[in-house]
Amino acid sequence: MDYKRLLTQVERTLEAIDTSGSDTTTAAVAQIAETIASNFRDQLGITGGRVYEMRDDCYELMARFGQAHDGELGINVPKDYRPIELVLENGIMVMDPTDPGVDPVLEKKLGARRFCAISVGDEDYIVAFNVSPELSREDILFSLNLVRYAINQKMRAQRFESLIVEAQRIQQSILPQRIPQYAGYDIWGRTVPAEIVSGDFYDFIPVSDNILGLAIADGSGHGLPAALVVRDVYMGLRMATDRDFKIVRTLEKLNHIIHRGRLTTKFVSLFYGELETGGILIYCNAGHNPPFIIRANGKEEFLRNGGPVLGPTPDATYTRGFAKLEAGDLVCMYSDGIIEAHDKHDNEFGTERFLRLVKANRQRSAQEIGQEVLARVAKWGRDDEDDRTIVIVKAVQV
Repeated sequence: MDYKRLLTQVERTLEAIDTSGSDTTTAAVAQIAETIASNFRDQLGITGGRVYEMRDDCYELMARFGQAHDGELGINVPKDYRPIELVLENGIMVMDPTDPGVDPVLEKKLGARRFCAISVGDEDYIVAFNVSPELSREDILFSLNLVRYAINQKMRAQRFESLIVEAQRIQQSILPQRIPQYAGYDIWGRTVPAEIVSGDFYDFIPVSDNILGLAIADGSGHGLPAALVVRDVYMGLRMATDRDFKIVRTLEKLNHIIHRGRLTTKFVSLFYGELETGGILIYCNAGHNPPFIIRANGKEEFLRNGGPVLGPTPDATYTRGFAKLEAGDLVCMYSDGIIEAHDKHDNEFGTERFLRLVKANRQRSAQEIGQEVLARVAKWGRDDEDDRTIVIVKAVQV
């Protein structure tokens, strides 16, 4: 038997089945086991079996599959039943009715002629199998090991998919659902994730009728851990603005929150500013790529005042910066995925090229500028290299 090929066939078969319609995880486990029993009976010698779910101090018989018709559902098997203890210790166990610790009466009641079982799903489930009587102990162990591996892989994949779906839902809920209409300004922003979820974040926060909060953040790395930590930034900013905290105090509190967190991503760069309708911008830059202002006359001004990234240093201090926007001025906020994109020769897109691109398009709308930048960077580098975020704020009439 080509064991490697058989494992590949089992994995591909399980990848193709959809258990999303199952009401419970127990039903999903039973469906997976049923698929294996019906598709690989000849190769593995498995004809059917039973699924037990952990309930308090016992395992309850919850489902049958394949040619397993005996055993009334709802029967409880104590966790300290010796075969159960051994399968939990080893992940897999084969025992005959005459082996010490096996209760032949209980096994007959359950519909089993031989105790052949695996533990799956972090010991939440035990799957017991009926196997062909001509199989040797070694063949049974091989079959059970292969099935245990395949079921656990399928369950991990489903768990990961559900986490990703939840992360996507959370992230979509914190990213702006619409561009704010703010008198005298043309505003646009977009995040392009490197993975399914992004560690980049931007926000527009209506502090008052005359003040709009502008935020952009980048959690170290990308993917789920970074996405979770920028969720904390989102919540912290919203709470701080609701309570009318000053900018410096807001960043100091966020720094403490990130520092105390237990996530693997504990470094977050953040730029936060409050833009008044009259053009005054008060800001604080916590280790983020400095946004820049391109004046109507083409001169550049970088917004650097602030302090270190959030997270590493619990007692970090921050300072405010000030800028004044006039009609025709443009503010560009961005994440490092823009300037650190690499071409096939490992050349960075770079800050200077980025500046020239924004300058060359500064007469266009905020959306057109942002889309042009993202298109040029996508053409320059790989899509999966890093998250990319850009926010453009144009002062049309101040």
